[in-house]
Amino acid sequence: MADFRRRKPRAVLLCASLLILAGCTEPLDLDFRRPTFGADTSGAVRGVVEDRPDPDNRGVISYPNFQVAVARRGDTIADVAVRVGMDADELARYNGIGRDAVLRRGEVIALPRRVAEPSPATGADGFGPIRPAETIEITSLAGAAIDRADAANPPAPFESKPAPSQTGTEPIRHKVERGETAYSISRLYGVSVRALADWNGLGPDLTVREGQFLLVPVATPVARASAEADTPAPGAGSPTPTPPSASRPLPEETEIAAAAAAPPSPDMSAERTEASGSARLLLPVSGKIIRPYEKRKNDGIDIAASAGTPVKAAGDGTVAAITRDTDQVPILVLRHPGNLLTVYANIDDVAFEKGAKVKRGQTIAKVREGNPSFLHFEVREGLESVDPVIYVN
Repeated sequence: MADFRRRKPRAVLLCASLLILAGCTEPLDLDFRRPTFGADTSGAVRGVVEDRPDPDNRGVISYPNFQVAVARRGDTIADVAVRVGMDADELARYNGIGRDAVLRRGEVIALPRRVAEPSPATGADGFGPIRPAETIEITSLAGAAIDRADAANPPAPFESKPAPSQTGTEPIRHKVERGETAYSISRLYGVSVRALADWNGLGPDLTVREGQFLLVPVATPVARASAEADTPAPGAGSPTPTPPSASRPLPEETEIAAAAAAPPSPDMSAERTEASGSARLLLPVSGKIIRPYEKRKNDGIDIAASAGTPVKAAGDGTVAAITRDTDQVPILVLRHPGNLLTVYANIDDVAFEKGAKVKRGQTIAKVREGNPSFLHFEVREGLESVDPVIYVN
């Protein structure tokens, strides 16, 4: 364990040097909140978001309160303006960009005023703006009631009912202010910077410009159910959140030594009984817990396991996200029924892709080589971490 006690101070000194050399540039986005080993999985959980809706043939995505256009490869503002039927200079001024500037494929351009709504004629699945599913359902029920009331006067044969409207949640539209970066905006709204980039067609350097409009990715229903009760809406008088990497000071070396010298936890594989086989979740690997759960310091448990040990899915679910920590080590998130997420870090050889269905006990990855080698395992109710032992013991 001597190597373990020395590793963190060395890592801090090394990364401090890197920050100085890099001029503290934003893309490093390093986070040293954890007092010992373990990956920062908060970004992976924040990454559980819906896919951006598909635009129509013009590139238009329409919501009740605003519309945007999605650029094609090689487009300029003038090209987008022609497709949507809008003045190019007006569109350029509204987005803070020149009319002849070349746009990235997938880049989002805000429309200063509404254009014709998407419809099957423009390649959309339905008519009108994207609305919440419950709104569409209420509209459908009301329409059915009117149909029953007018049964004595059926419509003329040539009349037909329109296709149903598209459903979805309207995202927040954020206008970039001077000094903001993709990272600061992603932290402000609690989403991963990668999701923000995917939704808005940002380039590999994640550059944003003053006056640019960005769509904030919509969290999946599982993530949203937990977050909405606790998180005030940005822009509604709430203070700007503190970046995660600045939320707590770096631990003192004495704290690191104390954590390393903590009494060893029991071997959970030896204590599991026949009754535990019916536990709600399966322990992903068998071994001793070498670091227990501690709220806001270690959001899961670290289980000792040999490098290459198969990591099992804790329950039936769907691969909600696959991302990487600051050391580029994979982090895998599974979504389970009942507003539950499980997180697996310090792994290699991920066996599934995002969106894949997995079964309880299926091998989803392998334990990564390390000194010591271990699996970091978290259970989250929505976005809130809970002690995994409650679910597996």
